[in-house]
Amino acid sequence: MVDFRKDNWETLGGISIPSYHIGNDEEIPGQPPYTRGIHEHMYKTRLWTMRQYAGFSSAKETNERFRLLLERGQKGLSVAFDLPTQLGLDADDPLSEGEVGKVGVSISTLEDMRELLDGIPLDKVSTSMTINAPAMVLLAMYAVVAEEQGVSMNKISGTIQNDILKEYIARGTYVFPPTPSMRLITDIFEYCSTSIPKWNTISISGYHIREAGSTAVQELAFTISNALAYVESAIDKGLDIDQFAPRLSFFFNCHNDFLEEVSKFRAARRLWYDLMTTRYEPKNPRSAMLRFHTQVAGVSLTAQQPLNNISRVTIQALAAVCGGTQSLHTNSYDEALGLPTEESATVALRTQQIIAEESGVADVVDPFAGSYHIENLTNEIYTQTMNEVMKIESIGGALSAIEQGYQQQEIHSTAYRYYNEIEKNTRKIVGVNHGVLDEEIKVQPMKLNPKVTEQQHQRLRETRNSRDSKAVEQTLALISNACSSNENLFPLVIEAVKLNATLGEIMNSMKEVFGTYMAPSGF
Repeated sequence: MVDFRKDNWETLGGISIPSYHIGNDEEIPGQPPYTRGIHEHMYKTRLWTMRQYAGFSSAKETNERFRLLLERGQKGLSVAFDLPTQLGLDADDPLSEGEVGKVGVSISTLEDMRELLDGIPLDKVSTSMTINAPAMVLLAMYAVVAEEQGVSMNKISGTIQNDILKEYIARGTYVFPPTPSMRLITDIFEYCSTSIPKWNTISISGYHIREAGSTAVQELAFTISNALAYVESAIDKGLDIDQFAPRLSFFFNCHNDFLEEVSKFRAARRLWYDLMTTRYEPKNPRSAMLRFHTQVAGVSLTAQQPLNNISRVTIQALAAVCGGTQSLHTNSYDEALGLPTEESATVALRTQQIIAEESGVADVVDPFAGSYHIENLTNEIYTQTMNEVMKIESIGGALSAIEQGYQQQEIHSTAYRYYNEIEKNTRKIVGVNHGVLDEEIKVQPMKLNPKVTEQQHQRLRETRNSRDSKAVEQTLALISNACSSNENLFPLVIEAVKLNATLGEIMNSMKEVFGTYMAPSGF
């Protein structure tokens, strides 16, 4: 028996609503090729996860924001890390100067992770961590803290982004060269498949590709090409497709063109199903289901007339829900000016809650199915994306294309055209080149703790002075040695974390073998 959220489903005017409608194509939601959604009843049985992205300054301050959001109805955590953490640097590394706690929370030690998660029941709350090059280390810290809470690794759930290819394409927080980076990812796939089975081991991300200036089709094509590269790498490692593919997840952007975005999500599910089934013939149906998180378009937010961003966020969030997202982050209206305040973060969460409980769009599966325009757009996006995927395949696949700068150059060209249109007033942006006002910006962004760097330096000194330094050195040496072999690195990283090795120390032990990477000039 299906457990619905409500007993009666009807419109505001009292008209009865079925779970879904069947058109001429006879496709049923929850059945291949999943154009209409991966679950038959979608939000009628369970709403999407409202997962607001947060992180700033110290672990303590971020923990306070997490608790506030959970108290106000958020269902999952999403952690933003500062730039040093994203690059695998300790807070006291000279390269971290001026960036500690700025664009996310600073995490250098196991104690930082303990404080970040203090009082949060990790057996009940799922956590997404936007971390890539050092993903293994941060997940190890999370798992150790969970065990300290009495929650075994096989019971924790969440997602690590762990998508290094899009870093080379669009974002830039890579550390190691591509080949060892892929090895770290497949080590995570292998270890988690048996030891942390509820964890989504990668969130293959189109979000940053779109933020960098791509079109909707390029976002899908580049992301799915990256996903295929990860699948091939895991298979080359000896993993069976059904051993890891059910835990692959995706992360997409939702931009301003409402109907294009709805169609994009529908096309993405069908395309992934077709590629996975024709190439790999998985036995587990979940291996060919495209599950995705959505964040509305940060790049679309304006510093001018910032309250207009509430409307933009609402339109984008509505498109994501109509397109069948599994979880959603709504941006705060003041993000073009600084970190979100408590007030703006609450408005962003309330936007999702209003869509869920008041708009009616969550009461029926795939509400735009059968629309001539939506179905045509879905088919057109599918075709154009498949053609672009095949073009990347002809170059040698995602990794080879990245090394040749193909995706980077395509994004640059698209972004240039878009911003030229704004400059020439052929594309109107309200508040920027249309509906412009002389205004005094009254929004006051949140102020950061100015002492966070000093506090993190002190914490690192205390950690290094109180631990068994010899044991740490021995374990770090084992990690370096394992980097030269085929041994899975994850168990050694967990051991190093338990001994209070820092994030930077563990990453440096890998750098001794893997080296570091700098993109060729001109990309």
